[in-house]
Amino acid sequence: MISIPSLSDLREQLRALGALPKHEQRVLRLWSQALPQTSGKRLIEDFLPRSLREGLPAFEAALAQLARVQSAHPGEDGSQRLLVALADGMTVESVLLPRDGLCVSSQIGCAVGCQFCMTGRDGLLRQVSSAEIVAQLVLARQRRPVKKVVFMGMGEPAHNLDAVMEAIELMGTVGNIGHKNLVFSSVGDPRVFERLPQGPVKPALALSLHTSKAALREQLLPRAPRLTPEELVEAGERYARQVGYPIQYQWTLLDGVNDGEDELDGIVRLLKGKYGVLNMIPYNSVPELPFQRPSWERAAEIARQLHRRGVLTKLRNSAGQDVDGGCGQLRARSLADDGSRPVRLIRQRRP
Repeated sequence: MISIPSLSDLREQLRALGALPKHEQRVLRLWSQALPQTSGKRLIEDFLPRSLREGLPAFEAALAQLARVQSAHPGEDGSQRLLVALADGMTVESVLLPRDGLCVSSQIGCAVGCQFCMTGRDGLLRQVSSAEIVAQLVLARQRRPVKKVVFMGMGEPAHNLDAVMEAIELMGTVGNIGHKNLVFSSVGDPRVFERLPQGPVKPALALSLHTSKAALREQLLPRAPRLTPEELVEAGERYARQVGYPIQYQWTLLDGVNDGEDELDGIVRLLKGKYGVLNMIPYNSVPELPFQRPSWERAAEIARQLHRRGVLTKLRNSAGQDVDGGCGQLRARSLADDGSRPVRLIRQRRP
């Protein structure tokens, strides 16, 4: 069985090679920024101890084995969807976004089981380690600059909280990503509101709202924590005021499901006057699922109505529409093509 290291494991390996904290920081800084270990003003011979210099080639080789790009799928919008193979043969998806952004995955599969999402159809297969999360950033930076990282790929980051927070801390320090440009996306696990303010890097928060109706939210997100939309927004408002940047409320727009006038009234009731922004994303239609994407004209009219009624709304066209844009689709296509199906190692359950 392959051992998957965390960032803490990598630090221990460096210390075993004779690294002091300043040496660890240099090695991890250059790796996370996809720069060669010979970079920097100080020569490697003058800064790193001999034992570390001698062990560095094998350490770099191990880093390279954490993740590799199995296939890349450029989109017409400037995005690029990557199918990333991990050391044990499992795959995750990363997406290079327009304007120097990157979407990373924190789990293989997902236990939440959102009805409109491909990722959770096979449950949770395994967690992605903190080192594998950063490795997705490294692969992306080998292709283009990355100044923003969003945890909106495969998985619920709150269900892999220790690993995600460890990755966020490295990205927000030596990884040179601004704290508000690290976006933690969650269905609203209560642990998020407790843990995120405690770390040295306090990320921005995106909360999956999707409807103003508690009963409908339970149907669409069957294994999400039982917070009502009102409770979710209340917790988000507290976090926004605490860290000083607005909450992003996510709303996947489903034709005939959550795009009616009653939902617009509910959004105004929930979000008018709040320190947040509504990201409205028309659904990426998937043949295997029953939901449909509304017309762009209908989505634009909804956004205009909400603006007029005092809710800051951004209508976003999900990246990679022409390259299996919905999260989990690319991985599902790959598994179908090679005739394999993942084995569910962790039974779906309510968190």
